[in-house]
Amino acid sequence: MNFILNNENAIYYACGYSCDNALYLSLGSEAYFITDSRYRLDAMAGVKGAEVLIDSDLYGCAVKCLKKTAIKKLHFDPKEWSVYGFESLQKAKGITLVPRLDLSHRQRIIKSERELKLLKEAAIRGKKAFNRFANYLREEGIGKREEQLGAMAEQVLIKEGKYALSFDPIVAVGANAAKPHAMPTKRRLKRGDLLLVDAGIKYKRYCSDRTRTVVADEALHFGISQHFSHKKIQKAYDAVHKAHDHAIAKARSGMRAKQVDALARDLITKAGFGEYFVHSTGHGVGLDIHEMPYISANSKTRIEDGMVYTIEPGIYIPDAFGIRIEDMVAMVEGRAVVL
Repeated sequence: MNFILNNENAIYYACGYSCDNALYLSLGSEAYFITDSRYRLDAMAGVKGAEVLIDSDLYGCAVKCLKKTAIKKLHFDPKEWSVYGFESLQKAKGITLVPRLDLSHRQRIIKSERELKLLKEAAIRGKKAFNRFANYLREEGIGKREEQLGAMAEQVLIKEGKYALSFDPIVAVGANAAKPHAMPTKRRLKRGDLLLVDAGIKYKRYCSDRTRTVVADEALHFGISQHFSHKKIQKAYDAVHKAHDHAIAKARSGMRAKQVDALARDLITKAGFGEYFVHSTGHGVGLDIHEMPYISANSKTRIEDGMVYTIEPGIYIPDAFGIRIEDMVAMVEGRAVVL
């Protein structure tokens, strides 16, 4: 398949190097990495399996390469292209641009042994960062505003610049946790409050993703076993906990993704909270924090060994509280293994 990429992670997967101004062309047995002179030395050293072309006009260079070939069709992912970029490529007369949604994500859906090791290491280091953040919360967190806690979570996660963040961490207190992607407020963390933390780091470009919902007390910890004084919160928490564990224990290679979603969703519905589970059960994780497979009620993707995705059921009661428990799993020998 002949294709063109402009997404950094997609390009990195294709040739082992990427930067913030590059195109990657795969044309039969030939491949080209096109960038500008700022990245010449790094590209020459890092790109594998492609010829490095240096040009200040990336699209113009790509069009020149296309005009020299006999190909008639070029695939691209329309999610990743601007109108300007697409119109620039159309200058290559005689070549049909064929949209192919999630082009790179489909190529990356099955992780190699190397990728599985990197994702496992990312998850382990992410867990250690959670433990460091728990220490901070116990010692200094009570009384701090959400926005302060979020800033400290970032500092703990990056560990003085050693890691990049998978995404901006979510640190939500009480009713704000009812928003799955809560933005930080000036609300202060009080002893006994519910606290939701969703965060991750990158290790050698590969992401981790983890969520815990905990009680903010003197024994605060990010273990899954939590005990809340409010009966409805505890009931909801137990339902999410059970759904999380059940989906991981029963997921099998060969299932459709929607069947894995149902493993969690059905239990939450039976517990009486179905209307408050407002997102999918999980998503793939790799070079991007969200990639295939998507573990949703409508996804027909066949789950296979080598896939990595999250299991993250949740219950969100507006203006009251929110609960989510999330772990990354890899499909190994037919079963889901927590990374």
